[in-house]
Amino acid sequence: MTENGLPDEHQAAQRLAEITPIIERAQRAYYSGANEGGITDAHYDALIHEMRELEEAYPQLAAADSPAQRVGAVAEGPFSSSRHLERLYSLEDVFSLDELREWYTSRAAEIPGSTPQAPALEVTTEAKIDGLAVNLRYENGALTVAATRGDGVTGENVTANAATIKAIPQRLRGSGFPEVLEVRGEIFFPLKEFANFNETQRQNREEAQAELEEGGISRERERELRVIIRNSREFANPRNAAAGSLRQKDPKITAARPLSFIAHGVGALRGVPDATAEKLATQEGLYQLFEGWGIPVSPYTKHASSWREIEDFVEDLAGHRHDLLHGIDGAVLKVNLRGVQENLGYTSRVPRWAVAYKYPPEEVETRLLDIRVHVGRTGRVTPFAVMEPVVVDGSTVSQATLHNREEVARKGVRIGDVVILRKAGDVIPEIVGPVQALREGDEREWTMPETCPACGARLAAAKEGDVDLRCPNARSCPAQLVERVTHIGSRGALDVDRLGEETALWLTNPEARREEALTAFVRGKALWFEGEGGTERRVFLGARGSRELGLIDDDGALLDSQEVVPPAVQSELGIPAPQAPVLENEAGIFDLSAESVRETFIWRELTRDINAKGAGNGGVVKRAGDWQYERAAWLAPVWTNRKSAPNEITKPARPGKIIEQIVAELEKAKTKELWRKLVALSIRHVGPTAARALAEHYGSLRALRAASVEELAQVEGVGEIIAASFQRWFEVDWHQEIVERWARAGLTWEDEDFGTAAGPELAQTLAGMTIVATGSLEGYTRDSVKEAITARGGKAAGSVSKKTTAVVVGENAGSKAAKAEALGVPMLSEAEFNRLLETGELPA
Repeated sequence: MTENGLPDEHQAAQRLAEITPIIERAQRAYYSGANEGGITDAHYDALIHEMRELEEAYPQLAAADSPAQRVGAVAEGPFSSSRHLERLYSLEDVFSLDELREWYTSRAAEIPGSTPQAPALEVTTEAKIDGLAVNLRYENGALTVAATRGDGVTGENVTANAATIKAIPQRLRGSGFPEVLEVRGEIFFPLKEFANFNETQRQNREEAQAELEEGGISRERERELRVIIRNSREFANPRNAAAGSLRQKDPKITAARPLSFIAHGVGALRGVPDATAEKLATQEGLYQLFEGWGIPVSPYTKHASSWREIEDFVEDLAGHRHDLLHGIDGAVLKVNLRGVQENLGYTSRVPRWAVAYKYPPEEVETRLLDIRVHVGRTGRVTPFAVMEPVVVDGSTVSQATLHNREEVARKGVRIGDVVILRKAGDVIPEIVGPVQALREGDEREWTMPETCPACGARLAAAKEGDVDLRCPNARSCPAQLVERVTHIGSRGALDVDRLGEETALWLTNPEARREEALTAFVRGKALWFEGEGGTERRVFLGARGSRELGLIDDDGALLDSQEVVPPAVQSELGIPAPQAPVLENEAGIFDLSAESVRETFIWRELTRDINAKGAGNGGVVKRAGDWQYERAAWLAPVWTNRKSAPNEITKPARPGKIIEQIVAELEKAKTKELWRKLVALSIRHVGPTAARALAEHYGSLRALRAASVEELAQVEGVGEIIAASFQRWFEVDWHQEIVERWARAGLTWEDEDFGTAAGPELAQTLAGMTIVATGSLEGYTRDSVKEAITARGGKAAGSVSKKTTAVVVGENAGSKAAKAEALGVPMLSEAEFNRLLETGELPA
């Protein structure tokens, strides 16, 4: 390395040889729209900046055709080429507000009368659309050529496909347009349409695949189905969807997709009328002309004449990143006066009068260490990815769902791959796919386990043709049981304070995180256990030791994801054997006592550095990322700390406040409303609404079990499906055992006040109304808002239809609010909802 931190010339040449093919592949993929399996934008930006830095330090190493000096990539594919009348440039990228401010002040310094203390530079502030750049050529107002960017000089001629996009005018409106006009802009896939489009693509593909596999069809129909399958692939993101849709051989396919277009610049101008030339004096004037001619422009563009206005725009745009018409990856500043633009000119790659500020990436790269499976409350087995922790969209992510084994196969990910991870706003993190360009050949295919990782039962589909596999051991599978016990404590069921997912793990599956702890252990973290005399015992192997034992590969990926550390090795290292859970199933939950969990231990990851107990003068520190095997519900005994004599216990182990509170809350739950107890049984389809209806109609479990399916189905809000599911549940022996043991523990299966006046009843202000709540409400939880509706005679629905009376809209409301607006259903704020509860009257 040199003194300034750069590699020497030989190292630089090696590095350039290494990254050049990666950059070239990325450029071809990005500008053709075929970026599936390519590197992320953030990775590309980092590589291209590294290349420019090396070429600047060692000009003799810069090739004449260096990708660092290109605008795009040479057009390739089934379309003819089209030469632009004027070159399309890229934009200079900056990645921090400091860099953006430096650009602004440096450009302002070139303006007469401007000073560093008071920069005088007017700019347009714009959204950087994450779409496919195109150049539209109009001659005498008629669209003659539409071409992709290509390498900035020559692109692909996509005129026939572009002509199917409604937002692109075939003929300009009005008058005053130049004889020849090149319009630069972005074709994009609207964000609101993307999820529905991918879902429709998936359904079409699966239906066609099923019909094809069924057989007995004509050759012509077989050909039709294969075309449907070929044209029904899902896209990783809206940009790829836009590019893939535009570059279809058949314009009919492009026409069927909801593409749109926004203009953001101009190229060649010939035969410009004088009145038009006056308007063209500013960037704002250009956009006004475009609007008048029927060319769409961005509704988000603003004018700024100070750094404060620019900073406010960048911050505000970032806050609306996920609710715009289109995807964005940054903000753009352009000098407003086009005469000043001409004076500032261009470098070989970029205009000096414009800059793009890139937001932190929502797609990042990380290594896939393992694929494991999660077993849910119903036994459904879902694969999920375990990755090297990485920061994306402001949060650290180390796991992401992979949905099912077909999804793993479709994404084509392998253990050991570098993968692209996406997280945008409140969206659950997802793996987009592998970075195939970075594969080294030692990545391993994943296969779905044949047995349940939690209980060892053989996995199987619930019925023929199901994509999902399930664990059939519903009675005592720890993974399913923890979900059901968590459900018992939830507000919609028995509302047992402190009985949540974490405490349910103590009781049903205390070894749930053993595999996670062992994975960290083999990758270099330590494990900590209670030692003798109040000390703590450390077990450490290190990544090197793990590789020597054949537990991980050189990249840290697990070699055997089914058995991270074999039991024999665990025993040799002094790692305790797995414990048996306190609860075999939920039948024993009301027999729970503090004493029953005295010796229950759990695995906990340390989030900060702390001193180990009894470390003596060695000063041993437990590091963040290490794992501790600690008492779940009891406090450890307190010991003396003597140097010259054996330590003694000064305070014995004792139950913690949480377990004492849970036991007390379970006692209270024994006499709660019948509907809550019905919900707590986890009967399929029987949620709070149906349980309330059944409890209010029959009053006791005895009466409910005596009723026929037909009779239960007659209860308002129940119906045949719920009634049949309710009756079937009691046909299972261990289900009956739950009811009987709860009763023996003192739980009552009837409402004491059934059929009597139970105090003042709430006014039925919502009788006959159907109310939907969406988003976060300050004064209500998801369950309590439903209770507020049903307690006043209304129906709390989960979806919006024409029959919906009103929709209560909170923060971060989703598609339900949009559907209500489309259907003309009244939308209420939380304050308006509260008034509706009191008065029964919708706001005027």
